[in-house]
Amino acid sequence: MPYEQLEINTPSPVLSWANHPLASDETKMAKNVASLPFVFKHVALMPDVHLGKGALVGSVIATKDAIIPAAVGVDIGCGMIAIKTPFTGEQLEGKLKKIRLDIEAAIPTGFNENKDVEKAVTNWQKWREFTDLHSGVQDLQNKAMKQMGSLGGGNHFIEVCLDTDNQVWLMLHSGSRNIGNKLAQCHIDTAKGLARMAANKLPDPDLSYFVAGTPEFKAYWHDLQWAQNYAHFNRDVMMARFKKIVEKHLAGGKTTKPLLEVNCHHNYAEKEVHFGEDVYVTRKGAVRAQAEDYGIIPGSMGAKSFIVKGKGNAHSFCSCSHGAGRLMSRSKAKNVYSLDDLIVQTQGVECRKDTGILDEIPGAYKPIEQVMANQSDLVEVVATLKQVVCVKG
Repeated sequence: MPYEQLEINTPSPVLSWANHPLASDETKMAKNVASLPFVFKHVALMPDVHLGKGALVGSVIATKDAIIPAAVGVDIGCGMIAIKTPFTGEQLEGKLKKIRLDIEAAIPTGFNENKDVEKAVTNWQKWREFTDLHSGVQDLQNKAMKQMGSLGGGNHFIEVCLDTDNQVWLMLHSGSRNIGNKLAQCHIDTAKGLARMAANKLPDPDLSYFVAGTPEFKAYWHDLQWAQNYAHFNRDVMMARFKKIVEKHLAGGKTTKPLLEVNCHHNYAEKEVHFGEDVYVTRKGAVRAQAEDYGIIPGSMGAKSFIVKGKGNAHSFCSCSHGAGRLMSRSKAKNVYSLDDLIVQTQGVECRKDTGILDEIPGAYKPIEQVMANQSDLVEVVATLKQVVCVKG
C-alpha cells in the first residue's frame, strides 16, 4: 500500500502506511513530533503504529543535528534474531513440551538474571568501555553481566517456528535489559533538565532533545551505541543457548550450521544518508529495510511471523514495521479477555496458558496479515513462519 499524507498542519508532513485514521491522541503525538524544527523531510508512520511516549511506536524520525532520547525509548536496541535450521517439522513430534521446559530452565525471563556469567559474556569486548558510560549506571556492571543472555518481560519471547516448507526456525525478541533502561532514563532526565533551563517551549517534555556538537549529545550517542551493541549480543548469547537445546532434542547434541541468520534492532538510532544528506534516523518500533536488508516482523503469540527483505523505499527512510502493533493496552486486554479466550487463541502452540500472560493474548494485537498488506512497497516476504513453541518473558 502506498503511503498517505496526514491532513495536519505541521512544518514537516507526516506520511502514514497505516490503513486507518489515527485516534486523536495519536494524531496529537504525530503533530508534536512533526512540529520540531530539526525534523528532516517528513515523519514516516509504519502500518503497526500506536501510542508511545513522546513519539508514536511505529514511527521513523529523521533529524538534522539533534536527537530525542525519549523517542528512541528505554528499551534501547530492542529487536529480533531468527535462524533457519536444517531440521524439519517431523523431527519435533512429541518433543515440544520438553523443548519449552528446557528453554525456560536455560534462559531467565522477566526480571530474572543468570546465576553464573558464561565465558562468552565475560569475553565481550565492550565491557572495557563500561567505565566510560554515564555515572548513573556505574554500580550496575555486575547486574548487566548477569542479565546478558536473559529475555526480559512484556512482549519479549522465544519461539520455535515452522515455515511453509515445514522447515524449523528459531526466533526470539529482546533488548538491552535493565542497563539499557537505566542509561536511557539518565539521558532523558538530562535532556528534560536542559529543556527546562533553556525555557524551551516543547509540545511535550518527552520530546526534549540534545543538539549535535554538545557534550550531552556526545555522551548520549556513545551510551546509545554501547547499549545497542549489548542488545545485539544479548540476542546472540540467548540464541546460542536456544540452538543447543534444540540440537540436543533433534540432533543428539550434534552442532548444526544455520541456513540463514538475521539479527536486527527495532528501537534504535543510527547515522545514515537519506535524500543525499547525513541525518540521524530514530526507528521507534521500526526495522531498517534498505534494499536487500533482511528483517523480522513477528505477529502475536498465536499468529504468523515474517522474514522479509527490504525494498529500500526512500519515503519510509528505508524502514518497515516491527510487528503487528498493539490494538489495545495491556490493562484493557486483561479486562476484555479471559483465560478461556487465551486457550482458544493459542491453540496448537506449546506455551504457558495462564492469566500471567493474558495481556499478550493475540486478540490484543492488530491482524498481522493486514499490517503486511500495508507495506508491500516496503518489503518482500522471504519466509512465512508459524510458532509451535512460545516462551513469554
